[in-house]
Amino acid sequence: MRRRDFILSAVAGFTATAVEFGPGFWKQAVAAAATAQTGAGPYGELGAPDANGLRLPPGFSSRLIARADQAVGDTTYVLPWFPDGSATFPTSDGGWILAVNSEVPLGAGGASAIRFGADGTIVDAYRILAGTSTNCAGGGTPWGTWLSCEEDERGRVFECDPTGAGSAVARPALGTFKHEAACVDTVEQRLYLTEDLGDGGFYRFTPEAYPSLESGLLEIATVDSNGAVTWTALPDPNPGLLATPTREQVPGSTQFARGEGIWYDAGHVYVATTSDETIHDYDVAAGSISTLYKQSETPGSPLQGVDNITVSRSGDLFVCEDSYDDDPDAMDVCMISREGIVCRFVKLTGDEHFGVEPSELTGVTFDPSGTRMYFGSQRAWNFGAIYEVTGPFRLDRPGSAQAIPEDPDARAVELGLIGLELPKRLPIRRLLRHGLVVRMTLDAPLEIGLKLMVEMPGQRGAHTVVLDAEKRKLGRGTHQVRMRVRGEGKRGRLRELSRPRGATLRVELVGESGRRELRRRLRLLPERDDPPRERAAPAASSAD
Repeated sequence: MRRRDFILSAVAGFTATAVEFGPGFWKQAVAAAATAQTGAGPYGELGAPDANGLRLPPGFSSRLIARADQAVGDTTYVLPWFPDGSATFPTSDGGWILAVNSEVPLGAGGASAIRFGADGTIVDAYRILAGTSTNCAGGGTPWGTWLSCEEDERGRVFECDPTGAGSAVARPALGTFKHEAACVDTVEQRLYLTEDLGDGGFYRFTPEAYPSLESGLLEIATVDSNGAVTWTALPDPNPGLLATPTREQVPGSTQFARGEGIWYDAGHVYVATTSDETIHDYDVAAGSISTLYKQSETPGSPLQGVDNITVSRSGDLFVCEDSYDDDPDAMDVCMISREGIVCRFVKLTGDEHFGVEPSELTGVTFDPSGTRMYFGSQRAWNFGAIYEVTGPFRLDRPGSAQAIPEDPDARAVELGLIGLELPKRLPIRRLLRHGLVVRMTLDAPLEIGLKLMVEMPGQRGAHTVVLDAEKRKLGRGTHQVRMRVRGEGKRGRLRELSRPRGATLRVELVGESGRRELRRRLRLLPERDDPPRERAAPAASSAD
């Protein structure tokens, strides 16, 4: 099947780079221990190098996906030099697409796509962005596009179609500066961006009409001594060549020491700064930032030069190392487990990674199932390579979702619904502003019907009102659907509720082997019962 015949459904475009399964469990573990601890990880000690020179835990294996300057698989597409940031996007046949940046300067960068079948075979490869420079980490969006960021003083962000069906579009509203990475907060409907400079800024973008990135408000962070963050609008998001750069436009804005990888997970934005080897945690609700990991404060830690990051389905944080020397202990993908343990997960060995210029690891990400990890060795064989690691990755995140009980919902699991998440309590104010986010993990294609209902009082007694209804066909992988309150009349009546009311989400599943209906209850909290937001603990300064 040719790619122009292959279309991602709107929700199936939910990327593996934005999976949210609940609270950041590993973050809580680190906080409880006061600092991350070095020790044995959940997967055991690394074994001897395999045929690809990778040292992996027991039960894991690697595959060389592509080498720069060579054709990808059996296709005729030649992978560009210096692979960097990447993300995966599920496709409707159970396969997925891997989008990969190329960090080549002088207009020779851009981004590529590698499409995999449901069994993991490479079925196509093609370019999705050309004519751009030094395309670095980037980020995926929940609506199924790839944001390719130019790491250049005049750098822009380009929104790309991973299927190759649509043209890439520059998004000047996201600013002109030395972009590194981007992530999307799916609840507050904002983007966060990093800047790879020693005095770079930490940026927030609020779209005018989410999810459109055509216009909106770009702000920069200022962090006080207690970790509280103030966001200030930039006077000129796209300064001219001789104008004041964005990072200097707001006096006192905080300098982040080479902001690189960034990731959103369940209300937290994690930011890696390479120069001070720190991973910061921005708590969106509290509006404060703290330190999750700092190499100098973690005795014996193998993790140095923190760069691209990702959070797995199980809540483990995986971190690429950005190495600029020939230290064989600095060519790893490390992890901070959800238990708060810092350890190596993959170590690269061999002359291919320590050639004319030592390599660095980039673009760590997972496929939609969470069972295949991808990353790049940017200068392997001098020009770069992409690897895949498969094995018994943890997929559960304890306590993160409403479990599907074996009885009476075993039929739902049989049909392919293996995960269903929604809050048990939801303030009415939040429902009106952001809607209800429902996350589902499917092991098989399903037609999903969703109906959000609530009991409301009326002149003739309480009656059920349908707030929103959705019907979609979804492929295998993790998907997110946002339910809204449709109609001003319903919104007004919800605001007037003076005592807790029960809402019901009805989920209808239709698959090849039958049909099943589930109901999930959630409690609506009137505005006066909306619990206050707690401030995060004071944190060390994020300044360089």
